[in-house]
Amino acid sequence: MIYEQLGHYIKKNIEITDEDLNTILSYFKPLKHKKNDFLLSQGQTSQQSFFVGKGCLRIFFINEEGKDITRYIAFENQLATALVSFITKSPSAEYIQVVEKSELLCISHEDFNYLMETIPQWRAFYCVYLEKAYVNNTNRLMSFTTMDALERYSQLLKVNPTIVKRLPNKIVASYINISQETLSRLKSKV
Repeated sequence: MIYEQLGHYIKKNIEITDEDLNTILSYFKPLKHKKNDFLLSQGQTSQQSFFVGKGCLRIFFINEEGKDITRYIAFENQLATALVSFITKSPSAEYIQVVEKSELLCISHEDFNYLMETIPQWRAFYCVYLEKAYVNNTNRLMSFTTMDALERYSQLLKVNPTIVKRLPNKIVASYINISQETLSRLKSKV
């Protein structure tokens, strides 16, 4: 089932032969993790990329004041990795945490790069993935500088209501860069 999910996700983004798809899928290994497990801690080098079959992962960092800031949330049928560390092979400034009991597929950095060298369509898929990550991160950064708290919360409800429905207020507030108290006030208004 989870391999079918990943196959569908890949095919949704690129055209690929069944043979190449099966080769790609063979490099992903299944993992199960319980809530609050860490897949990566700050200072470790990101050696894996994860596909969420069931559950939820969050990628976050801790700022100078000791407050955690959620950069990315991955639910079912999404990929997640500490991308800067994964690309540069440098120690990560981020954590990857399991937020809900999760069933995942993971691929190692080495296998990921091997597939990029041997299957041109995997490189095309990675290009699409990077473009979407860039657009997502740019839109989020712009929202922090051009929108007030209510506008950011309203946009989240419009673009990704699953975050509000499934996750605790602490994580939701951290994702849109507001306090939990502000989030509670906004929820009562909207």
